[in-house]
Order: sequence, then C-alpha cells, then structure tokens
Amino acid sequence: MKLRALTAAAVLALSASAARADEFINVLTGGTSGVYYPLGVALSQIYGKAIPGAKSSVQATKASAENLNLLQAGRGEVAFTLGDALNEAWKGNEEAGFKAPLKKLRTVAAIYPNYIQIVANADSGIRTLADLKGKRVAVGAPKSGTELNARDIFRGAGLSYKDLGKVEYLPFGESVELIKNRQLDATLISAGLGVAAVRDLATAVKIVIVPIPAEVVAKIGEAAYQAGTIPANTYGGQAEAVQTVAVQNFLVTHEGVPAETVYRMTKSMFDNLDAMVAAHAAAKAISREGAAKQPPVPLHPGAEKYYRETGLIR
Repeated sequence: MKLRALTAAAVLALSASAARADEFINVLTGGTSGVYYPLGVALSQIYGKAIPGAKSSVQATKASAENLNLLQAGRGEVAFTLGDALNEAWKGNEEAGFKAPLKKLRTVAAIYPNYIQIVANADSGIRTLADLKGKRVAVGAPKSGTELNARDIFRGAGLSYKDLGKVEYLPFGESVELIKNRQLDATLISAGLGVAAVRDLATAVKIVIVPIPAEVVAKIGEAAYQAGTIPANTYGGQAEAVQTVAVQNFLVTHEGVPAETVYRMTKSMFDNLDAMVAAHAAAKAISREGAAKQPPVPLHPGAEKYYRETGLIR
C-alpha cells in the first residue's frame, strides 16, 4: 500500500510538472488581410516547434493600439505594433487610445518598416494629397496604428478629416472592396510592401499610389517617420517609384513573460527567417543587426540576453 501511494504521488508530481511545462503563447496580429497576420501565423508555428511545451495561438485584432492594450492586460504574450503607436503607449497618450502609460511593455525586436500607402481609384481624379479634399477616404480601424498614421500624414500635409468628403474607419480588406464597388475613392494603408488586398484591387480597377513628399514627412516632426520609397511595379499598373513615409514595426511582449521564454522566442525567429519570408515578403527586411537599435520601450531581459549572446549589444 505504501509503495502504491508513493507511485501515485510520483505520477501526480510528473503530471504537475508536465502541466507547468506547458507555455501558452498568444500572438497578437492585425486584420487577416494585412501583413501582421500571416507573419503571426508563421511565428506561432516557429514557436510551437522551437519552444518545448509551447502551445501557441494566433489572434486577429485591430492591430497596434489594441495589441498594446491587450499586452498590458496580460492577454497576450507577443504582439506586432508600429513604432509610433508603441511610443504613444509608453507615454500614455489618451488620444492615441492609451488611457494611461503602458509601463509593462517590453521590446523583443525591431522588425520591418511599414510604408504608408495611399491607394486611390484612378477614376477618382486623385493624384496628390491635396486632391483628397472632398473625397471618400478610409483611414483604418479607429485608433489603430494605421489611423494614427493617417492623422499625422494629413497634419503634415495641412489637411484634417474635416477636409475630406467622408471618412470611413475600416481595415484594408473592407476598404478595398468599397473602392472596387465605387463606394470609396481612396484608402490609407500602413503595412509592408506588396499588400495582398492592394494587389487584388489593382487587378480589378486601375489604381494610383498617391505620393507623400519628403517635405510632408519633415513637417510631421516625429522621429518614428522617415522618408521612404515604394519601388516601381510593386503593384499592377504602378510603373514608377513613389515617394512615401516609412514607420518601423516592432515585436513586443510584456514584463510578465519569463526571460527564458522571450529568449527562445527571439532566437527561434532569427533562426527561422526563411519561414517568415515564405509567409510574407515584408519579412525580407528583418535582420539581427537592426533588431535592438533604439527601441521605444526597454528591451525584455530575455531578448537582451539573445542580443548580448550574439554580440549585437554589449
């Protein structure tokens, strides 16, 4: 009887140990028609193979602002976000969707840049930012990273939402469908190059990518924004390169995620960049060399361990 009791106790102890070994990693992404979602799916698969006991999942969200608030509340372990939204979250800018400073946030890595892509139906007559006056324009989900970008871009161009004929707060996929149906003139998209929704739109109607001149970028006055270029032929019918704005994307976590888990998350992503690129071409811009430079919020100790181990920081 004593032996049976000891055996039973050992089984219970092993079961408890196994239960503790399970780690739940919820990857917070964005809308399914954007870039965050396929990259998040790839990350989830990488984590599931590389981290012992990991049970990973992917959650579609309204992207940056929602992701950061969810992380602060402990309702996710890693998330994609735009750098400007991350900066506003750290400061606690209520107008940007953050009622208080989100001080639990920690950086995992700078990843790839988003490009502000203002896409218009060619029949709308829109060729410049000034031509958006009086037009029907989608600016992203309310207080999403895209919508924060829209406010800043219009401000730099001397425009506001009041100058537009109609403002729609919609994600990429929905705004593209409305342009196809002639119910919308243009949409502002903040994403990696080669957005599937825009490629699809270019096969249905003739499109124009509206340039954002360097002087507009300078007038915004935010370090998160840099002048960028959308290369020629990124989308069907786009024969020439287009000036625009680039904003760095980040992978972030929160202080409650164990250091060893974040270390493995960081290492496994960089060890499997080919899988990220296979998920979306935007991942071609992800590199170890730039991952730990000037993060808007402190690095997580687990990520810092990886960068020190690989000699990227000292």
